[in-house]
Amino acid sequence: MSAMAQSLLFAAGLRPTPAQATAVSWVLKDGMQHAGKLICSGMGARMDSEPKSWRILADVLYDFGTALEVLSPLCPQLFLEVAGLGNFVKGMAVVAARATRLPIYSSFAKEGNLSDLFAKGEAISTLFNVMGIGVGIGLASTVCSTTQGKLIAGPLLSAVHIYGVVQEMRATPVDTLNPQRTAMIVADFVKRGKVSSPAELRYQEDLLFPNRLIEEAGNVKIGQPLRRVLSPQCVEQLKATFSNEKFLLSRKGNNTYMVLEQSATGEDALRGWLVAAFASEMERSGAGSGDTVLNEAYKRMESVFPVFVSEVKGRGWYTDQFLDGNRSRISYTESK
Repeated sequence: MSAMAQSLLFAAGLRPTPAQATAVSWVLKDGMQHAGKLICSGMGARMDSEPKSWRILADVLYDFGTALEVLSPLCPQLFLEVAGLGNFVKGMAVVAARATRLPIYSSFAKEGNLSDLFAKGEAISTLFNVMGIGVGIGLASTVCSTTQGKLIAGPLLSAVHIYGVVQEMRATPVDTLNPQRTAMIVADFVKRGKVSSPAELRYQEDLLFPNRLIEEAGNVKIGQPLRRVLSPQCVEQLKATFSNEKFLLSRKGNNTYMVLEQSATGEDALRGWLVAAFASEMERSGAGSGDTVLNEAYKRMESVFPVFVSEVKGRGWYTDQFLDGNRSRISYTESK
């Protein structure tokens, strides 16, 4: 914080006095930072779905905002723009970090001790923040006393910070079902006949590109707007095929498009994904193509699903909800 405030004051042509530092901090924080917080607050559903990826993104954004503040002396004519953008980005980072904290802590709360975990996590965070302030004061008076020193030390400290956060998130087992984890569970079951636990899958998650498609799980694209992927006639046909289900599936090329109903749970998503995986497997073996294989794949899913879902629950997965972010879902109106 000392190095950042010093850079901002130098860029503004002010001497680094406490009064001036306070004035600059309040103007920028209460303006652009709050704007960043408001914009990021509309992305909460996506953070529920991918808390680990968003936690990493939050730290990247915060370091980027800090870098803009450190670079502000190099462009004093753009002081307000650079410093304001830095605080805007940091505001988004603060919301993302706080919003993802609870789902991450929840993955460790196995005995109703969420409040205790949260308190311990806050204590550890406060401890390291105080240590960081002390280190920052030392750096500001030595290595980071010049702009060149900040430009050298800043990227190194940021790289260490992001690396630590990435390793922390990779080691965190999350037991809720989202598109990526559901696809990985189904792919493992189709390939090996076994279900992996959250702890076993944690290092296999793609935190950089969480929306990647998995061929063994049917290359499922979920939550596309219905009008984009299915015609009205096709919707009626699929409703007849999956009359007792809370999902619709359609094969197009190598991909499967799945749309869930509003009330669909994690079990419904698992059922749909399993049908998609079996249909894809049958296509690769030459048993058919397109929607013609869906009926056979559905029958196969029905025969194995009781054992499959029992093992999924036994391995510690939470199936009462399916977190798909802001993706589209469908609802049917009952005709009178």
